[in-house]
Amino acid sequence: MNNKQDFKSTQQAFAAYIRDPKRNPMPADVAEPRMAMYRNLFFNNIDGFLSGNFPVLRALHNDQQWLDLVQDFYAKHPCHTPYFLQIPAEFLVYLQHERHCEDDLPFMLELAHYEWVEMALATSEIEVIGHDKHLDELLNQAIALSALAWPLVYQYPVHKIGPHFLPLAVPEQPTFIVVYRDADDEVNFIEITALTYRLLEIIQAQDAILATDCLQQVAVESQHPNPELIINAGLDILKSLAEKTIITLA
Repeated sequence: MNNKQDFKSTQQAFAAYIRDPKRNPMPADVAEPRMAMYRNLFFNNIDGFLSGNFPVLRALHNDQQWLDLVQDFYAKHPCHTPYFLQIPAEFLVYLQHERHCEDDLPFMLELAHYEWVEMALATSEIEVIGHDKHLDELLNQAIALSALAWPLVYQYPVHKIGPHFLPLAVPEQPTFIVVYRDADDEVNFIEITALTYRLLEIIQAQDAILATDCLQQVAVESQHPNPELIINAGLDILKSLAEKTIITLA
């Protein structure tokens, strides 16, 4: 074995032990205290980063449960990024495709996704686009969804979940939420109706759409006997969304 192959083999053994010392032997010629130091250093960084980015999820687990969860992620998931800011997204991939535990809370993936969205919007380098046009003329304006506004639908009311509220059964109605970063670079969320979600869904599917066309589409889809009621209600919703910079004026 040449020096390059020998180094690679040693490196793989080193990484395997740090990931999962229970299933991998400690590398030869490395003192046990030193390996323990490396192990704690790497693992504690991951643990701290996940705890900080998923505070509600962390609060729903006792210390041992959380330690087991983080260790399982650390041992099993092959992260494809060296950047700490992208580790929460890797954690979501793990929960969705690699985590198999009957004891997990049924809403764990949705809650983790909701908490990740907040971090993703807070750290995005995209700038909020304001507007200086009169909203009284919104009906005939072209509108678009802000890149910093994400309409979301969940089975569970993830924005209400905490140590004192644990919905273990899927509610009859889904929860619609829009999470957005405002002009002050603060991340906010609002629970929205199915109508508002549909409006945002239509807008999101277009680069730009006339507000009147968006409202007409919703009115037709609703099959309401008085479509003007839907259009007027929808226009008020769009004005409120524009004031919050959730939608922008083209």
